Amino acid sequence: MWLLQHVRTNGGPAEDDRGPIIEAPAVLFEIAGLGWEDPILRSYGDAKKIPLYSRKFSENVIVPPFKYSYGGRLRQFLGVDQLRWVTGVLRAKPYTKSCWISLTSPGEPQDAVPCLTSLAFRLRDERLVMTAAFRSQNVYTSYLNYVPLRSIQSEVADGLGVSCGSMRVFVDVPHIYTADAVAVGEILRLSERDGLGGGTPVPGPADRLGWDRGRLRPDGARRAS
Repeated sequence: MWLLQHVRTNGGPAEDDRGPIIEAPAVLFEIAGLGWEDPILRSYGDAKKIPLYSRKFSENVIVPPFKYSYGGRLRQFLGVDQLRWVTGVLRAKPYTKSCWISLTSPGEPQDAVPCLTSLAFRLRDERLVMTAAFRSQNVYTSYLNYVPLRSIQSEVADGLGVSCGSMRVFVDVPHIYTADAVAVGEILRLSERDGLGGGTPVPGPADRLGWDRGRLRPDGARRAS
């Protein structure tokens, strides 16, 4: 909800291969916890698309209509199981900051460059923290990527015998398609009516803008600021 409001409030007209978009400045934020059972997703998400996007992250083959497989790039990219590599490095050096993995390679076909470009994993306070960097993101459907990403984080955490910490997300070009603008406006209106908005602004690390996402947590617990 916060991302949708960010684009609506701060975005301007731009172009995309699939048509005109509303494009907003880059954002960095954290998600404390997220799952398909989230009340916001149950109310406003598209349940029919969940299996398709889950396969994009779990299967090694390309699933139409997508032009690439995140599952394949995570588990057999250029012959490397990157998740196994991450687990091994963190097991050997729990303090390391080197567990960055790339989901792109030089010379990608220009119409098939993944939106998710890299992931980073760190152990802090006996929890696995993950950062996901997106070159671009259609925020109208962003949750369909975020929840499978949380599953990837949980997979690595389970391999290390630790719990999941927060998931940090950087989006260089957050946007919505102009054709979806009316639907986005209706979702924001209904969420405000139902009291399922994005929370209230709070100070974030390094003085950047953070967000109180207590209402995004299925158990209703509030994250300490």
